[in-house]
Amino acid sequence: MKSTTKITTQFHCSLERAFKTPMLCDVSKVHTGFGIMPKVTHCTEDEHWGKPGYSKKVFVAKSLTQKGGWASVDKVIERVENQYWKIEVSDFKSWMLGFSKFVGEWKTTEIEKNKILIEYTYTLHSDIALFYPINWLFTKTFWKIYMERVLENVRRLAENNAPYAYD
Repeated sequence: MKSTTKITTQFHCSLERAFKTPMLCDVSKVHTGFGIMPKVTHCTEDEHWGKPGYSKKVFVAKSLTQKGGWASVDKVIERVENQYWKIEVSDFKSWMLGFSKFVGEWKTTEIEKNKILIEYTYTLHSDIALFYPINWLFTKTFWKIYMERVLENVRRLAENNAPYAYD
């Protein structure tokens, strides 16, 4: 089963900043933890991060749901410069309510100079029918709230011209 949630907003920065910041920034400044979601601490094997087909290992702090350490793998599926990113989060090292992978999409559209429409979508894939109602509820409530927090962290970085961690 697939459960999808989407949020939209506007950023007030250049199209390039709105496009690059969510994927090329220091991810520990974006995924700062919330409820059962642990804070991201760092990534490894990320030499080519940002290019389609390449991945990175994501590490997290200890939390109620995770022992800390290597948590998952992020992979760039698609990148259309200044328009669209598609990534996959998978290979979870802790049980994730029966989810097998998350697919994130970040779309940027320039409305006018320094006014960018952001469409941020996540599709959570689950494989265990017994958990489908919980998976759907998790996606539509907790995950949406988490996405809103991530989006605001990205906004701050983009609008303040924070340096990128990757090319």
